[in-house]
Amino acid sequence: MSFSNAPVTRTLVLGLAGASIAATLLDIKHYFYISVTTHFLRYHQPWRALIYQLCYTNSSEVLFACMSLYNLRTIEQLWGSRKYASFIIVTYLLTSVITPLLLTLVLRPLSMGVVDFLPAGPTPIIFGVLAQYHAIVPHLYKYKLALSTGAPTADESQTPGLTFSDKSTRYVMALQLALFQWPGSLLGAVVGWAVGYLWRNELLPGVLTRWRVPGWMIGVKTHGPRQGIEGIRRRLEDEGSSMSTASGAQPVAGGQGDTNRRRTMGEQILDEVRGAL
Repeated sequence: MSFSNAPVTRTLVLGLAGASIAATLLDIKHYFYISVTTHFLRYHQPWRALIYQLCYTNSSEVLFACMSLYNLRTIEQLWGSRKYASFIIVTYLLTSVITPLLLTLVLRPLSMGVVDFLPAGPTPIIFGVLAQYHAIVPHLYKYKLALSTGAPTADESQTPGLTFSDKSTRYVMALQLALFQWPGSLLGAVVGWAVGYLWRNELLPGVLTRWRVPGWMIGVKTHGPRQGIEGIRRRLEDEGSSMSTASGAQPVAGGQGDTNRRRTMGEQILDEVRGAL
């Protein structure tokens, strides 16, 4: 249980906890939530849409978010850090635009101004990753929580109860994030899950699903095509020379260069005799 092979997850967890603590110490938490009437319509601050996912404003949300990100590190280990970081950035950008727009243009008018608040925190990103976890990672086991005290029957399906799996705790922690400051937090969770589902099923524009962050951003050294071809050529040459040695081939001078030919059985026997003498 560690951040092995998950440097992006480690950065997200430490960055989220550090940013939330810094926002509290510096008394700037009021910059990270969105009130449509106050911040968009009255004071014209659309830049809040780009920063509201950078931190949470209370310690309970920070705790559950860090635990959720840690439990979902399996996705980074399966995908690789570069693809995972690319998904996080694309999800962040899409949810930063879609969620405030839905709140401003749809939910607020339909609720007659009652639904007007979007809480701070990367809840949409976490639910985007959770959608990938739901689709990729299978459950290892299931168990049922019986709702009656009667004796167990041969057919467990007839026993009233709730069925859970080893993945249920991940969903419960994420659901807690969605309900902390609903309906705003629930809206972010739904949008994040939808973006993750669209990514998974390749329903987003191809430029978004194929884009990858530069390798240097996550500490991965990328090589150009020429360097890759040269590396393959050298490896093939090394493998060819080792195979020639193992098969008993020896270089013979002739023409403009050296060529390889296979020694006869008699020559190999004479070499063995000379070595023994």
